[in-house]
Amino acid sequence: MIKSWMVIGAVAFVVALGANFITPSDRKWFQRLQRPRWLTFEAAIPIIWTVIFICGAWSAYIVWERNPGTNNTWLLMGIYLLLEIVTIAYTPVMFRLRSLKVGTILGGTGFIIGLLLALAVLTTSNWAALLLVPYLLWSPIGTYTTWQMLHLNPQEA
Repeated sequence: MIKSWMVIGAVAFVVALGANFITPSDRKWFQRLQRPRWLTFEAAIPIIWTVIFICGAWSAYIVWERNPGTNNTWLLMGIYLLLEIVTIAYTPVMFRLRSLKVGTILGGTGFIIGLLLALAVLTTSNWAALLLVPYLLWSPIGTYTTWQMLHLNPQEA
């Protein structure tokens, strides 16, 4: 029998693959952009996001296991999925459109969805809500960084 954590993990993994829809010219565009001087942790960002996505999947698993198959739980699973899609879309959409403004908007949108999701799951599980805190802490940092890059690279709005 397929366990719920396997399905949640597989869906999260498949959606995360969407971040790979970037071309070498997309990477080249992003690499040439000026960055804030304080951005010294750029190499750690993939690790940070990996931990955040694991926490998000674990949160979804807790919510599912509390009330499996109910309409409310399915709605929450849809919001988890939406949050991951918006978060993953940040890189390929911003790169393809070559627009830091779009990246800032996607980052802010993800934060709002994440906050609403955390508040919604709080009634189901404190642990599930707590596991969304890393996203709620990191997402504004990434969004702010993109916003700062927009000011350093105004031609890339």
